[in-house]
Amino acid sequence: MSDAAQSGAAALPPLDELLAAARVVALPLATRFRGIDVREALLLRGPAGWTEFSPFAEYDDAEAATWLAAALDFGWSDVDATPDHPALLRDRIPVNATMPAVDADRVAEILARYDGCRTVKVKVAERGQTLADDIARVRAVRAAIGPEGRIRLDANGGWNIDEAEHAAHELAPFDLEYLEQPCATVPELAELRSRLHDWDLPIAADESVRKAEDPIAVVREGAADLVVVKAQPLGGVRAALRIVAEAGVPAVVSSALDTSVGLAMGAHLAAALPELDYDCGLGTASLLAADVTREPLRAEGGSIPVRRVEVDAGLLEAHAAAPERDAWWRARLTRCHAELEGRAAAASSADTGEIAADTAEADHRGHPQRAASAEQYPRQSEGRA
Repeated sequence: MSDAAQSGAAALPPLDELLAAARVVALPLATRFRGIDVREALLLRGPAGWTEFSPFAEYDDAEAATWLAAALDFGWSDVDATPDHPALLRDRIPVNATMPAVDADRVAEILARYDGCRTVKVKVAERGQTLADDIARVRAVRAAIGPEGRIRLDANGGWNIDEAEHAAHELAPFDLEYLEQPCATVPELAELRSRLHDWDLPIAADESVRKAEDPIAVVREGAADLVVVKAQPLGGVRAALRIVAEAGVPAVVSSALDTSVGLAMGAHLAAALPELDYDCGLGTASLLAADVTREPLRAEGGSIPVRRVEVDAGLLEAHAAAPERDAWWRARLTRCHAELEGRAAAASSADTGEIAADTAEADHRGHPQRAASAEQYPRQSEGRA
């Protein structure tokens, strides 16, 4: 049966309803990150509350449509109350600080934005920088948080196997928690993990999960010790939970430079995980110089609360995107809605074929499955004269 059917997903809201509810914002970043200085997002207010659609501009419509599915799942179905949704097991989520690929002399300034965080994810392998730059940055982080703090590195697939192995050797003295997406492909990750087998340095997969047709392949191929999961890119809270369950390895919940609205979605995902062994990458509101709520989900005492965010109308107005960008996002929403309509139609057709095949098999073999199908899809009783 289709994922949509398994998740109990609601019918796709009409496009006109979404366009009427849409608000596009452009939020300045406090520090340049991921090559951008402004984070754009399309926000929607659904029956369950505010939700976010914010795939990065370079993503194609097929990939972006999965982000829209996540937004609709969070805004048009109450994940706190939907019967098929697991219970929220915690009301606060421990989070890490995120250190962009900045010069070492800026490390202390940036860490000051993350109240109480004792884990830091450090960006490395930035284009145009050197391993020496990475080492200096990591050294400054270790000096700032002391020997008890935890450091994890994120290369975003920026190294080849030999570069990653060399970097791991050079950075090992800083006592790393894990190395996230050091190489771009699953075979590269598998080879690197084999080389680092005796180093006690776990490999985490991010892009190899959220950008893959098969998000479990990286685990199946022995290429990762843990998975990084993000609610928007994976299609929503319930879709991400299914991936974690199937992967069978520890998971780290992270964000995609979301506004506080998107971070609330991630917090709900983290709150529903059966086990939460790692601090989550959901403290990234501190990378924004502005947000859409008067109560942003910034770290306090090293954690953020699990709650929906109430968007402030004044902040929406103050940070409204330029007209041409607003139009661009609305056109993108329209195309992605059409993509989801196509997926829903294909899933419905597949489910119909599955039901027909199951019924035919039951008829042929005399199994009781037909009775179950008839109970699930009732028809009028024929009776006897």
